[in-house]
Amino acid sequence: MQILNWGVDSASAVTEDLYQCVVENFGQPDFWGRYLSTIPNVSDGLTVEEIRRIQDRGMKIMPIYNNFREAVGARTGAVAARNAIFKARQLGISEGSFVFANVERFFVVDADWIIAWVETMYNSPYRPGIYADPDEGPFNEAYCQASASSSLVRQQTVILSAEPEPGPTPKRRAPKRFNPSKPDCEANVWAWQYGRDADQCPIDTVLIEQRLFQSLF
Repeated sequence: MQILNWGVDSASAVTEDLYQCVVENFGQPDFWGRYLSTIPNVSDGLTVEEIRRIQDRGMKIMPIYNNFREAVGARTGAVAARNAIFKARQLGISEGSFVFANVERFFVVDADWIIAWVETMYNSPYRPGIYADPDEGPFNEAYCQASASSSLVRQQTVILSAEPEPGPTPKRRAPKRFNPSKPDCEANVWAWQYGRDADQCPIDTVLIEQRLFQSLF
């Protein structure tokens, strides 16, 4: 039987109030996805103090880099990766951790950006992840072009899939079957954001395979 780990992600910092909201309404997360950068009206950037708070409560951290608005071109892909690496190092995120690029479904994205993100991340202390929607938007086509051109993309990238979206649930009622949407080509889809924008707390709910959980911070 496949072992899955349940967790959440949030654009908001993990305060004691937010943590208690999640525990009371959803259960104790195994991990918490957090953004590395502060972007006004979008996300609170992860801090060293917040890392300590999360880990002291027995959770791992899934780092997500979101300080970009399109994913086009090799140069911008490499710059995004270098910026993510810098932030991860600054926060003391352990080597070997996956760092996920936040590629929203409405972003413009091409194969060159994906290849550059993956290659730059692979040649750093960290491992390349991408949050994306394989069903809506241009990611599927761009990823499969990148995968056909680069064995590193095929073999090393881990995808956090945003589809399908049955909706947020408490931990005990999470989907029993791990069934994320995948690109139309070879891909390591080890994570599934199956619920967005929960009513009770400002979080999304996520299932991941244990092999990814073991590589979180």
